[in-house]
Amino acid sequence: MELGKPDRVPVTPYGFGRVPEAGEMGRRLLRECDPFIGASVGGGDWFLGAAAMTRSEKHDGRVYSAIETPAGELVARSQSTEKTSAQVEFFCKNAEDVQNLLAIPWDPPEVDVTPFIERRDEIGEEGLVGVGMTNPGGIPARFLSPRDYSLLWIDEQEVFMRLCEVAAERCRRWVEECCRQGVDCFRIIGGEFASTQLGPEGFRKTMLRFDRPLVDLMHRNGALAHYHNHGPMDRYLEMIAEIGVDSLDPLEGPPWGDTTLAECKQRIGDRVCLLGNLDDMEVIEKVEGEEIERLAAECIEAAGPDGYLLGGTTSGTFTERGAENFLRMVDVSRRMAVA
Repeated sequence: MELGKPDRVPVTPYGFGRVPEAGEMGRRLLRECDPFIGASVGGGDWFLGAAAMTRSEKHDGRVYSAIETPAGELVARSQSTEKTSAQVEFFCKNAEDVQNLLAIPWDPPEVDVTPFIERRDEIGEEGLVGVGMTNPGGIPARFLSPRDYSLLWIDEQEVFMRLCEVAAERCRRWVEECCRQGVDCFRIIGGEFASTQLGPEGFRKTMLRFDRPLVDLMHRNGALAHYHNHGPMDRYLEMIAEIGVDSLDPLEGPPWGDTTLAECKQRIGDRVCLLGNLDDMEVIEKVEGEEIERLAAECIEAAGPDGYLLGGTTSGTFTERGAENFLRMVDVSRRMAVA
């Protein structure tokens, strides 16, 4: 991730996917691969803070949540099945709801990085442990549905930006305290909401503007910054490099994305370590063993050996079949290192 030349290209699944960590396959992933493992930080919600009053109830696979504001409750619903879950109603439906959200009294939450430190100590040198976080520009998508998110940007951009600005200040305080207590790696999500819905101008205003000083803060404290951004990236690669992140995933190739790994390497590979571009579900889970070896070799040739992590997406959606393919990729990486 520091753009040095490794002894071989690291093979980097995100955690253990749906494979039991304590089982034989989980132990092999940790021992033979170079996983990126997510960890949590305790102490409360950095955006809502310590003063927010929330409640949650569960009935028949549905979760009803509410946030108390000076003007009344904001309500959301999520629904689960045996296979997945989805949010079907969001807290905010319009600009008035967002303004009520911002009117909630805010006190900085306590920050307790003990869970991160314990996980990092447990993993040791076998993998990289990072704290996941939503960036300030991604906060509107947490509280608004995709439709209302887009409409707020079009119709009430001042309110949209005010939400991002408030989030940026709260996030800065949280990141600073995390770093002070010892967090040395962050996985940043949220950029894809702007890149897929707002276009380059919106990405520049909501992501580049607020993420660049945040990443600067991380670097000043000796922490790495990894950026997770799904979707077509042709119009955003240079802006993400300008943010200053250390690494970027998943860089999907066509038909899911619109750039090749070689193009990404040529354009920003001297500034950003690339992670990808073999999507967990669409590629690593589906192809046969010999095919995954061919694809892995092509990725290494296109982007390695320096500044490249061979893998899928830092979403951790793979099953045991995908885990087996990650291990086959390790064999390819070792063979190509010898060659």
